[in-house]
Parts: sequence; C-alpha cells; structure tokens
Amino acid sequence: MAAKKSRRLYIIGAGFAGRTLANEIRGKAVFGEVVAFLDDDREKIGRSVDGIPVLGPIRDVARLLRRKSADEAVIAMPGVSGNYLRELYGILKKAGFERIRILPGISQIIEGDAHLIQTRSINPQDLLGRTQVAINLKESLAYLRGKRVLVTGAGGSIGGELCRQLLSGGVERLYLFGHGENSIYQIDRELRILRDEGVGEKTSLVPVIGDLKDRAYMDYIIGRLKADAVFHTAAYKHVPLMEENPVGVIENNFLGTDNLLGAAQKHGVKRFVLVSTDKAVEPVSIYGVSKYLCERLVLNAARSAPAGQPENFMVVRFGNVLGSRGSIVPLFQEQIEKGGPVTITHPDMKRWFMTIPEACSLVLKAGGVGENGALYLLDMGEPVLIRDIAEQMIRFYGYEPEIDIKVETVGLRPGERLGENLWADSEKPVDTRYARIKKIETWQAFTPEIDIAALKEKLLPICRLDAANPEIYRDARLLRAILREAVPTLLKYDDGQGE
Repeated sequence: MAAKKSRRLYIIGAGFAGRTLANEIRGKAVFGEVVAFLDDDREKIGRSVDGIPVLGPIRDVARLLRRKSADEAVIAMPGVSGNYLRELYGILKKAGFERIRILPGISQIIEGDAHLIQTRSINPQDLLGRTQVAINLKESLAYLRGKRVLVTGAGGSIGGELCRQLLSGGVERLYLFGHGENSIYQIDRELRILRDEGVGEKTSLVPVIGDLKDRAYMDYIIGRLKADAVFHTAAYKHVPLMEENPVGVIENNFLGTDNLLGAAQKHGVKRFVLVSTDKAVEPVSIYGVSKYLCERLVLNAARSAPAGQPENFMVVRFGNVLGSRGSIVPLFQEQIEKGGPVTITHPDMKRWFMTIPEACSLVLKAGGVGENGALYLLDMGEPVLIRDIAEQMIRFYGYEPEIDIKVETVGLRPGERLGENLWADSEKPVDTRYARIKKIETWQAFTPEIDIAALKEKLLPICRLDAANPEIYRDARLLRAILREAVPTLLKYDDGQGE
C-alpha cells in the first residue's frame, strides 16, 4: 500500500470533472498525489485550484515536466473532440507517460458526478471514435426513475454499458439477465463496486441466470420480476460462426425474442426496447435474418397492443460499435501483440462505427422519447474503411504498418458483405428533434410481407424436437430453405454447411 501512496498524478483538464477527481484523490491518499493540472484555458493557467497548480498550454508544458517514471496522466476532459484526444494522446506519450487513463464518455459524467474508479486505461477505440454527442444522462433517464429495469445480455458489451449508465439513472432495481454465469458475475461485481464508490444511486442489483430459449422459464421469471422496462440486447451475433450454426441462432435470437416478448406482453411490461443491427437490413446472413425477424416481432407486438393499454414497444437499430467482444478492435489488438500480421477480409470493406457509451446513451434516450411501434436509427456518421482502422491501431501501439507489422487480406467469410446499409429501399430515415436519433418511416409496404406466426410454426420443429416430426430436427438445409423463401435476400449456400 505504501508504494501506491507515492504515485504522482497529473490531471489533464482543470474543469469540474478534473477538480472532482482531485478532491476524491485528496480524500483517499492511497490513490496517490495530484502534482498538477494541465489545461489549455488561459484563464486558469498559472493559477492554483485547491492548492494544485494549473500548468499549460498542454502542448508546451508536457515536454517540460520533471516527471518520475511512475507518474500517471488522467484525462478528465469528457467534452474533448476525437481529433484533439488523438493529438493529446500523442503529446502525453512523447512526454514519457507510460500509463494514461481516461474518464468515460461525457454522457456518464455530464452532471459532474465523476469518480476515479470510473477511469480506465486509454485504449484504441477511444482514439478511433468521433466526438460524442453530449447527453444529459440523468435527464434522459428520468422516465426510469423509481422503476424496475431488466437488461438481457447484461454481461455483453452493449448490455453491460447500458447497466453502467442505468446505475446513474435512479432506477429502483436493475435486473442483470444473461445465460453465461461468468459474464453476469463480472458485471454484477463491477456495478456493485461502482455503486459502493458513489457512482449513481443506491440501485438494487439483481443478477438473473436464464435462457431465452426456455419459454416456460421466461414466462415465469418475467412474471416474477415485474419489470417496468426491458432492454433486449441478448443475441448470438458473430456472423461467420452463426453461418455454421444456423439452427442455433434462429432458436436463440428469433424464438428466444418471441418468448421474451410474449412474457412481457402477458405480464404488463410497459416499455420494451429491442437493440437491432444494420445487418438486419436486406439481410444476407443467418444472423441478419434472425435480427430482421426480431424487428418484425417487436413491431407486430406494438401494433397488437390492446386499445387503451399504455405500451411503448420499439426498435433501435445501429451499426458496429468499437471494442465489443469478438469485434475487430480486440482481434486486431491480439494480432498486433503477437507481432502480426493484422488480417482484414477485403481492402474495400467499410463499416459504420460508434463507441459503446455513445450508442448506449442514445438507446436509453430513444427508449424514453420513442413512440410505440416505431423503429429508430442511430446516426452513425460516415462509414470507415476497416483497413484504415487496422493501420491506426498499429500506430497506436507504436509500430508502422507494412514496415513493422503487415496487413494481410484473407477474403470475405460466409455471410459477410463489403458494406452494410442502415435502412432498406422501403424505408426512409427522417430527423427527430433529438441529436443523432432518426426515425424510420416506410414509404411503401415492407417487401416481402411475412406471416411471422406461420414462419414460426415451420421453424419450431427444426429448433425443438417434435416427437411427431423428429426427422427434421436440426435440419439446417430445410431451415435455410424456409428462411430463403421468407427473406429472399438471404445468400444461398449449396455445401450443406451448418448443424
């Protein structure tokens, strides 16, 4: 413990967030000692804040610091632009800081409620993302104050971040629902530590291990928990892997969502938000088809609500998020740490990207302002070349692309396409009065029109053993044929791959 007390910290940014961190560090000496603030504001430079000097401008003063090897930099500038954050990281690295930490996105600390425990080591996705939209989290989550909220897939990247932000929203009880015990254990433990260190309010945290595919259990647990709102993020989502396991993804994603929806409607859940994906647009993969069908399920459920029964069932669709488990960022990181090569599928492949905190803030915002039966789209900006991301990450770790670490092209995998669309030809995105949230309007009927109930009856005996029809159980060829008839954009495979 004594060694930690000698740690010296430089806080980058002498604004409210930085000062809050400094006060917390002073109250807990084990964190170390704040040596100085670094800031570019000429009104602050040369002054002291609570006895701590403010030095600057950052570009000039960083290289002049008389640092020690163990000194750390903590970036407490939640409103900083993406471009300046990349420049700032370069300045601090050149100044010799080996450890650089950063506060989470502006959405989580807009109220000034910043804590040192929220800081984490800066990583590539912090530098790849665009400038985040400023969302007043407490204001946007007012609709959930005092409510019981269930997040499915709570141990995943999106579900976990939703839970972190909901912790600040004044919810009475937060149900962490997931199938994997380790991931639920980890997010439950993390949230309890955050809560105990003063993040958010004294929300009651309830971990729930369960399986969406178990219809009887979903009916039981939704009835027991009496949740006011459900944010549904749980899904199998790795495209090439799901191409090899088509029955499993339809059983989990489509039929699992149907189980959850049926239970939510039966037990009076007032708000249901499905997190969807651009891969559901004119889908060519089994995963994309499963999410397309989930969208139809939720929108159909919204339309079937009894008259006079207050309900808000909606869909929020967006593209890729930076740093999610199994995505390209952690994959590239592993490849770089091994010395390369970094592999991309095609030099022209593009994807839309946003950071996980921004995506989750917008999902929570849409969940509060959204209308029943509406499909919302998050504004993803411009698509980015995957090769550019690979090269930026290589440079982040101090190497030069093609000189130190090679970038190799390995070809498209089953179910992948060069680019994704955020909306179909039959859909029209229109602006809302909320930044980066669009609403999808249909200017012609969905094509094709799908009888979801009839499709479900065809798929059930393939996904679940039917004693009267056992020969088609887990028949992946038949499943593909049925789905292709319903959703003609699904790519055709003749090699019989899958379950």
